[in-house]
Amino acid sequence: MRPEDIILAPVITEKSNDGIQTGKYTFRVNKKATKVDIRNAVEKLFEVKVLSVNTISVKGKEKRMGKTSGKTSDWKKAIVTIDTNPSDMKYLSKGGKEVKVSKKYKDSIEHFMGA
Repeated sequence: MRPEDIILAPVITEKSNDGIQTGKYTFRVNKKATKVDIRNAVEKLFEVKVLSVNTISVKGKEKRMGKTSGKTSDWKKAIVTIDTNPSDMKYLSKGGKEVKVSKKYKDSIEHFMGA
């Protein structure tokens, strides 16, 4: 699946807006997507470093219109925690020399809530 097919829309609620300050963003995702798929899609689309992904399967609600009753469709929600303070990574090369790798990660998602 392409990243655009995995991340469907942001979930904008009061509770999800409170999580933005701590680096937690909530998305409506494809029901067949796994946590690894969601992680890779968010990292590719928004150029951020993802620390963790929590998923929730949301059951549809019973709705009624006059005599007829029906049910809204089930959907999947993902709460993605990003690294708000990305730092350079250091590791040792073959000769024992320390090598610093600096990848340019963003510390927030600007496209969220039209910002």
